[in-house]
Amino acid sequence: MMEAVREQLAQELEQIREAGLYKVERELSSPQSAHVTTQGAEALNFCANNYLGLADHPDVRAAAREALDRWGFGMASVRFICGTQTQHRELERAIADFVGTEDAILFPSCFDANGGIFEVLFGPEDAIVSDELNHASIIDGVRLSKARRFRYRNRDMADLRAQLEDAREGGARRTVIVTDGVFSMDGYYAPLAEICDLADEYGALVMVDDSHATGFVGEHGRGTHEHCGVLDTTAETHNRVDILTGTFGKALGGGSGGYVAARQEVVDLLKQRARPYLFSNAVAPSIVAGSLKALEIARESAEQREALRRNTGLFRDLMAEAGFDLLEGSHAIVPVMFPGEDGARQATQIADAMLEHGVYVIAFSYPVVPRGKARIRVQLSAAHSEEDVRRCVDAFVAGRSAVAG
Repeated sequence: MMEAVREQLAQELEQIREAGLYKVERELSSPQSAHVTTQGAEALNFCANNYLGLADHPDVRAAAREALDRWGFGMASVRFICGTQTQHRELERAIADFVGTEDAILFPSCFDANGGIFEVLFGPEDAIVSDELNHASIIDGVRLSKARRFRYRNRDMADLRAQLEDAREGGARRTVIVTDGVFSMDGYYAPLAEICDLADEYGALVMVDDSHATGFVGEHGRGTHEHCGVLDTTAETHNRVDILTGTFGKALGGGSGGYVAARQEVVDLLKQRARPYLFSNAVAPSIVAGSLKALEIARESAEQREALRRNTGLFRDLMAEAGFDLLEGSHAIVPVMFPGEDGARQATQIADAMLEHGVYVIAFSYPVVPRGKARIRVQLSAAHSEEDVRRCVDAFVAGRSAVAG
């Protein structure tokens, strides 16, 4: 039987290769940084979520190293048995204070956080109204819930209103609007002020996955809700977003671990019933310590946030001058578009050519993005220098010429 299955799988893989959609993992032989070593050569890294440059920050590494001696290597248990250390609660309180909620709960990843929340809070009598471009973890989490599901067009407030009307007419006990804070393939911000206004009008909750924002978006880096003006830091826990999820695997050190930050009752109920929390080992001690240090740095990182904004603006300006097709925006995610039937193959070829010029980027195509909308997603970092940014643009130009020729 297995031989027949192997042949079927091999055929499926060959179809992926023929379509130009096969994804190859490039191994790094260096720490994650703005400059990495891959395939035996140094390259500028423009495809990591290392927005503040903290993944290899010496203070973060030192905190993690010290934690190995003080707290050990692993917890070997789930949280409610014997897997909670003092520093786990310290990190939960710190992230809750940073994003403006009453408390937070740690998960092994934000994928687990999003996977565990919906089944606990929303049942058959409830309604989940979700943006069509939400992250896969939200989509999977919603599927685990027995709640009624509504989907609205990406950032379309008229369609959101229509879905809220349908949920209301269906007699939903609880309704929640769910959105990414930043849509990771496009770099677009969710219009949280308008979403919160509609939530107030329809008596709905608002949940935001802020993985691509926490630590660097907003005046103080608190996230999309600060950027959009729905977080009032002058009032005690006055946050118009009811539930925030996020990760420590991107701007906040780049390790692993996710969280749900919310009202105390939400956090307490998740601790009782969220399956990824109840049946997964606690986040490793060194990751907790490193994330605590990264969060401490992020709170005081105005200089890094300004460097990130400066690098992003420079890259956008230079790429536009060079005639590349960019999605509009201001986020450090900058998609360089290659539309059409041959776009996926073209994006992959240009990315490969750029690596030969010492710049590491990744092409994205279906099913990660819609058919005909292939792109190279460039991600800027505060750790990049102006020279790094200019070299990246030069590599795009060279790669385009190589593919065209």
